[in-house]
Amino acid sequence: MHPDLDAPDLPDDAYFDDPKGQRGEIFDARLLHEPLSVLPTRAPICFKGSDAVSEAMHAMQREHRGCVLITEDGTQRSRLTGIFTERDILLRIINRGRNPATITLDEVMVRDPEVLPVGASIAWVLNKMSVGGFRHVPAVDSEGRPSIIVSVRDVVQFLVEAFPRQILNLPPECGGKGFQTRHGA
Repeated sequence: MHPDLDAPDLPDDAYFDDPKGQRGEIFDARLLHEPLSVLPTRAPICFKGSDAVSEAMHAMQREHRGCVLITEDGTQRSRLTGIFTERDILLRIINRGRNPATITLDEVMVRDPEVLPVGASIAWVLNKMSVGGFRHVPAVDSEGRPSIIVSVRDVVQFLVEAFPRQILNLPPECGGKGFQTRHGA
């Protein structure tokens, strides 16, 4: 009989437990109650409704953004009136054979988009994204002026930063396939 093989039955992972009996960091639901201000967001890109769609598309491409916001005067200092996203490019322009150089944002933007107050929690933005199927949600101040735009990417980055050991230390393969390039995901 080998003494190590005939040891008392212990859970397989007991050997790897840390000495204090903790299994490392676990998801802390309190993170969901953090304000949107903890997310790594960027200021929104704003346009007027009368601006050409092609201008907005170029700005989205240049700044690596998935949307632009439309305000009364094209700045963050005025009330939000619409949102224009990559989904709108596909569904309202390309899918309909329209020329982005000849149409304005007014013609294809989503008017009066769903918004959150700037002091909302991460739970609220996740709810809005999940229930509404949105990838971008504007947060506005009490006057309806856009303060930030929250994207799914911002929430994912926040979670990766909150749990780097659990997320970034995964093996290089998942499901038999290696990591894909940005364009393959």
